[in-house]
Amino acid sequence: MINPKQRAYLKSLAHSMEPVMNIGKYGVNDETIRQLDLALEKRELIKVKILNNNLDDNKELVELVLQKTRAEFVQHIGNKFVIYRRKRKDENRIELP
Repeated sequence: MINPKQRAYLKSLAHSMEPVMNIGKYGVNDETIRQLDLALEKRELIKVKILNNNLDDNKELVELVLQKTRAEFVQHIGNKFVIYRRKRKDENRIELP
């Protein structure tokens, strides 16, 4: 669980990031979750964009992604959201305040 100070720090890191994945018309499937898992393992902090042609509710979609990836919620603005999951390996880990 991340505290508000850590969440603010992660938001500041994510501000200049580009989305690493787009979730489109077909929503979240096993392959999407696998790709998000790989991205989280490599980067820890990722931004995801939900395309306008997606038929699912954005909040429900974010909750589903968080549940399936075991990630922490950082931020959700409009069609973009940011999630964080601490790396298992110690190398190049984001140092939280």
